[in-house]
Amino acid sequence: MFEEMEQVLHRLKNDTRILPEEIIFCNVMKFYGRAKLHERALKLFDEIPLYRCPRTVKSMNSLLHALLLSRKFDEMKELFSRMEKYARPDTCTYNILINACCLNERLDDAWNLFDEMQRKCLKPTSVTFGTLINALCMELKINEAFKLKEDMVRIYNVQVTTFIYEVMIKGLCRIGELTLAFRLKDEMITKRFRWTSVIYNNLLSGLFKSGRQDEAFRVFEEMDSNGIQPDTITYNVMINQFCKVEDFESAYRVLKEMPDKGCKPNVITYNMLIAMLCKDGKWSEANDLFEDIPRQGCKPDVVSYRTVFDGLCGGSQLEKAASILDEMIFKGYVPHSVSIHKFVAGLCQGESMKLLLRVLNSLAKGNAIDEDTWLMVVSRVYQEDNHKLSIASQLLDTLLM
Repeated sequence: MFEEMEQVLHRLKNDTRILPEEIIFCNVMKFYGRAKLHERALKLFDEIPLYRCPRTVKSMNSLLHALLLSRKFDEMKELFSRMEKYARPDTCTYNILINACCLNERLDDAWNLFDEMQRKCLKPTSVTFGTLINALCMELKINEAFKLKEDMVRIYNVQVTTFIYEVMIKGLCRIGELTLAFRLKDEMITKRFRWTSVIYNNLLSGLFKSGRQDEAFRVFEEMDSNGIQPDTITYNVMINQFCKVEDFESAYRVLKEMPDKGCKPNVITYNMLIAMLCKDGKWSEANDLFEDIPRQGCKPDVVSYRTVFDGLCGGSQLEKAASILDEMIFKGYVPHSVSIHKFVAGLCQGESMKLLLRVLNSLAKGNAIDEDTWLMVVSRVYQEDNHKLSIASQLLDTLLM
């Protein structure tokens, strides 16, 4: 409800009896960041003084984080360059910037920021080290990651946290270093750290990815015996594996089990199942599951629509695909351009000119037709022996919409 929120902000700006606290604007910028509305976050930051509120490092960090969520790395760099005009950077500032560098695969810049924060007498935290360790794991620099884990305790006097273990195990599982991942898990036992569902989820994912299915199931059982409640991600990992091996019965069993275990399936859960059904040629079942998503309290996303659309097209279910297309365009989604071209090509080979024109109408509304697709349609129209002029006129009307 951004429009309503901004109406409240407008009234707050004009009510001179109130001196709002900075946390209000920090929260609003956080909301903008989550919604990828970085321009609104920038505008609000510039306007904070108009609300009779001084800007400190807190609002600066909130803006930097909003830009990070939108992956606006250049804007972050520019903002940091003029930060001293507003506030002195703190550890949180550098943590956000280091995270941005790592996400942008600029690890050298991240280390430069790490050195800079120490020159400014800012102490690194477990978040700082967790970000850097994760980046090292992603770049396959395993030895460096383990060395930094030791240095954070020995040199910087920062204790290893559960977060650090989660980050390292996640990174190791992602690159297939499962032996090291389990070694860290054993280390957690020795040091009496509490395991989390995050750690188990990554171990399960890594084992399945490596083809070690039996071990994965044993880890899943161990999870339950250790009193760790599986979450939605846990079940999604399991469903994803069953989808890969086309074990429909087990995948649906897990789906039905989730509510009984207090876990609500999310859109990723349904997207995996829809993709599995489409791949197996079960287009009707895929469409039924797609239509059931809202009834389960979940909203289909662009992946849901594209998956079921491609599946229906692949099964030559052109009427149903056209209906899904209409709904996509209405919600602001469009299929991939390759999918559009294949769909229209199939319609051009068919007999229903009425359906072709309906689809072109929808695509025109969504501004989703490229030049090659138009040329193909024009070629098809002029192969018609009957009503050639009438069809061409309708086609032109669609093009001019």
